[in-house]
Amino acid sequence: MLYIQDDVYKEYVNMMMNIVLLSMILCISLSFWIISITASNYYGTLRPISPWRWLFSVIAPIIIVSRGLKKKSLDNSGALGGLLVGFLLTIANFSFFSALLMFFFTSSKLTKWRGEMKKRYDPEYKEGGQRNWMQVFCNGGVPAELALLYMVENGPGEIPIDFSKEYTASWMCLSLLGSLACSAGDTWASEIAPVLSKSPPRLITTWEKVPVGTNGGITFIGLTASCLGGFFVGLAYFVTQLLVVSDLEISAPQWPLIVYGALAGFLGSVLDSYLGAIMQYSGYDESTGNIVNHPTSEAKFISGKPILDNNTVNLFSSILIALLLPGVAWSFWPRT
Repeated sequence: MLYIQDDVYKEYVNMMMNIVLLSMILCISLSFWIISITASNYYGTLRPISPWRWLFSVIAPIIIVSRGLKKKSLDNSGALGGLLVGFLLTIANFSFFSALLMFFFTSSKLTKWRGEMKKRYDPEYKEGGQRNWMQVFCNGGVPAELALLYMVENGPGEIPIDFSKEYTASWMCLSLLGSLACSAGDTWASEIAPVLSKSPPRLITTWEKVPVGTNGGITFIGLTASCLGGFFVGLAYFVTQLLVVSDLEISAPQWPLIVYGALAGFLGSVLDSYLGAIMQYSGYDESTGNIVNHPTSEAKFISGKPILDNNTVNLFSSILIALLLPGVAWSFWPRT
C-alpha cells in the first residue's frame, strides 16, 4: 500500500513540475514576442514575430521533446534544454528548425540501433541515449546562440544564402548549419562505425590499430557515415529553403547547402577524433575488457590525456566548425 502511495505521489510531483516548466516556457516565449514587437516598432527595420510563428515555435518543440521523453531519448534536464534550443531555432528560422529536427531524429534512432551490441564495448551506454542538459547544450548551445544573433541582425524569418546581398546573415546561417552538421556527423560515425566496421579502428594521430570505443579511432565506414549525417542535415535545410523562401529565383543557388552540410559533417568528425585522440584519455581495462576514459591501476594506456571529456570535445569541434567553415564557403559560394 505504501509503495502505491509513493508512486502516486511521484507521479503527482512530476505532473506539477511539468506544468511549472511549461508555464515558464510560455512566459519566456511570450517575452520574446513582446521584445520583438517593441524592437520592430522602435527601430523600424526588424520584422516582428507573427502570432503564427510564435505559436508554432512553442507547440512544435513541446511535441518533439515529449516524444523524446517517451522514447527515452532525453531525460528531464535534457528535455528542458531541448525546449529552449528548439524554441530559439524555430522562432528564428524554419530552416534552422528542420536541420535541428533532422539531427535529433536521426541521432536518436541511431543511438538505439543495435543497443545490445553497443553495451558490450560501452559500459556507460544508456537505453535510448538519455541525453541530459549538458549533452543538449554541447550540441545545441552554439546553434541557439547563433539563432539569437541572427534575430538581432535580421529579425525572425527565412532568407536565401547569398553573400552578395545578405553577407552577415548568410554567414550566421551557414555557421549554424555547420555546427548542427558537425554534431550529426560525429553522432552518425560513433553510432554506425562500431556496429558495421569489420576491421578495428585506427588512431587518427598514429594510424595504429586500437580497440573499438577508443577516443580518436576512425574507420572508413565511420568517415562515410559522418559525411552522410551532415548531408542529411544540409538536405533538410535545403528542402525547407525551397518550401518557405519566396525570392529564391533572384538569389544565389541554394544547392551548395547540401554539399556544405556533408563537408561540415565530415570535417567535424575528423576534428572531433583528433581532439579526442590528444585531449581525452583512453585506456584498456584488462579486468573488464572495456575502454575507460580515466586512468586506473588496471587500465593499460592507449592514447590521450585526461583534459577534456566527450561533451567538451563535441562543443569545441562545433565551435571551430561554426567559426571557420563559413569563411571557406564564402570563397566558393555562387554569386548572383
